[in-house]
Amino acid sequence: MIPDVDNDSIVYLNGQYVRLGDAKISVLDRGFIFGDGIYDVVPAYQGKPFRMEGHLARLERSLTAIGIDTGMTRDNWRALVTDMIARSGLGDCMVYIQVTRGVARRDHAFPENVQPTIFCMVSPFTRPDAAKREKGLSAVGIPDIRWLRCEVKSVSLLGNVLAKQQAVEAGVDDVLQFRDGFLSEGSSCNIWVVRNCVLLAPPRDNLILEGIRYGFIEELAAAANVPFEVRTISEAEVDTADELMLTSATKEILPITRYNARPVGKGVAGPVYAALRAGYDKVIAAL
Repeated sequence: MIPDVDNDSIVYLNGQYVRLGDAKISVLDRGFIFGDGIYDVVPAYQGKPFRMEGHLARLERSLTAIGIDTGMTRDNWRALVTDMIARSGLGDCMVYIQVTRGVARRDHAFPENVQPTIFCMVSPFTRPDAAKREKGLSAVGIPDIRWLRCEVKSVSLLGNVLAKQQAVEAGVDDVLQFRDGFLSEGSSCNIWVVRNCVLLAPPRDNLILEGIRYGFIEELAAAANVPFEVRTISEAEVDTADELMLTSATKEILPITRYNARPVGKGVAGPVYAALRAGYDKVIAAL
């Protein structure tokens, strides 16, 4: 029994709906042995999936990138997500999908004729509270020493785990990672920089996992008449930023008001964040 986990909740495992407490996977599953698999998380508000098509497209890109063919179509994935939300009876929730290469004798090369393992569960989540929205978060900068295929949403998350632990040990909310002196991302989120009223984003390349909120924030910036620019961002530019923000499926968008033990800008949530936050909330409310 795992504390704080509803073992009676229903999960999907390889075509079957079972209790979470009864779901079992072989110890020879390549996801367990090698971290050979991918995942994605679709948020839902009041039972309605949010930006689901973007999440499913990224799921399919990750599967293709590591050569896993599940035989599932987009319609199949869409039906699974909506069915799992309905079965859960939850309102604000997140649908977690994980696919591994399957069960095989331990050997590094891809095994032949192996059926992928497909797992899906739904968990409740709470939207960021007023304190986080208004006071903001704290962060420190660290070197990005992860592998070079960060665009793949891999279950091999040890690098992200170690980055988050550095934040915990530093007594802050998250980290900003830098590779060769340029901003990549947080421990499990995209990072945004505001300088001279321009919203800056790191390039969409193999050095970051492009969050589904990446395109969404670009849309919100356009609607709010906030100039938006994609380019490399140096550590010095982050150190002297007017505003810093992070985005993820469950954190939505939050300001970072303290960085490396110093205030960011005036040390409070800034005007660009306020405009994007208002736009974000408006879209959620319209669901």
